[in-house]
Amino acid sequence: MDKVTRTDEQWREQLTPEEYAVLRQAGTEAPFTGEYTDTKTEGVYRCRACGAELFRSDAKFESHCGWPSFYQPSESDAVVLIEDRSLGTTRTEVRCAACNSHLGHVFAGEGYDVPTDQRWCINSVSLHLEPAGPSGSSGPSGSSGPAAP
Repeated sequence: MDKVTRTDEQWREQLTPEEYAVLRQAGTEAPFTGEYTDTKTEGVYRCRACGAELFRSDAKFESHCGWPSFYQPSESDAVVLIEDRSLGTTRTEVRCAACNSHLGHVFAGEGYDVPTDQRWCINSVSLHLEPAGPSGSSGPSGSSGPAAP
């Protein structure tokens, strides 16, 4: 995976103020306000900052938490996990492996009926949905379906 490196000034020029606050400053969008919270469109979710593939729609599920939820990334090396102690508790932050942008957090053991017992709680503003084409394929490679975890 190619790493994306930009200066802070370049990120500020590329991203809207809201995107910058979440992606580069580890902010969080308000719950139930993101464009992908209730989206059922089939396709690939990419990093809004660099375009790297992160999640696929077939791993998205309804968690009713206020943010898009997935049970796994499209590839295990698409994301980087970092211990986050910012709110007086320990959580696991999720970042894009290509550009190190903040995406959200992953939680385990909450009892959701998903294959991994994980909820990848991701800010909509961190994502860009690339809808599947008419043949059901997504992305430049034309691949469809999730990659093996």
